[in-house]
Amino acid sequence: MRLRNVPGAREIMVENKYVYTEPEGMKGTWKEVFGNSNPIHIEVGMGKGKFITTLAGLNPNINYIGIEKYSSVLLRAVEKQDELQLENLRFIRMDAENITEVFDKDEVDRIYLNFSDPWPKDRHAKRRLTSRQFFARYNQFLRKEGRVEFKTDNVGLFDFSLEEVKEAGWNLICSTYDLHNDETLNKGNVMTEYEEKFSEMGNPICKLMADR
Repeated sequence: MRLRNVPGAREIMVENKYVYTEPEGMKGTWKEVFGNSNPIHIEVGMGKGKFITTLAGLNPNINYIGIEKYSSVLLRAVEKQDELQLENLRFIRMDAENITEVFDKDEVDRIYLNFSDPWPKDRHAKRRLTSRQFFARYNQFLRKEGRVEFKTDNVGLFDFSLEEVKEAGWNLICSTYDLHNDETLNKGNVMTEYEEKFSEMGNPICKLMADR
């Protein structure tokens, strides 16, 4: 997918009070950023932010941090947050590979991965956000009781992810290849932009939850 460059997006990210463009110095300080000790949930690869913004509005007692690599993609979420000004929502513009530099041990309570880049070539497998390499990263800052939730319409990526949960030494809590027809797992489901699009096309949505 070719990303559309939005002139001025990078500058907006630097100047916006809800966005951190150089977050490496934030490690261990997120409770202070939000001014409370509420649980912290993050979405890695948040896109335009509908999912995490909706969750932040529904759950004021949970702090949310959305992570996105591209300023032009993140811009939509930032503009929406400028309107809503949700006190429990912040954004980080960064490459997910550096995530362990941003969060300290036990600092995060839940990780959401939604419609992540499948990196289809085998040599790029370690870049997938559900690879064993990324599970090792999550292990460094996710609380012991925390979990990872992953959604995708890409069956190949989902099969890979199920195997990687096992190879990473994590526990598969539950999984489904058809989320919207799973009465239990679909309860309270918040859809992303991609989820709405793919569902309208008739693509089943896969979901898994994993913990340690």
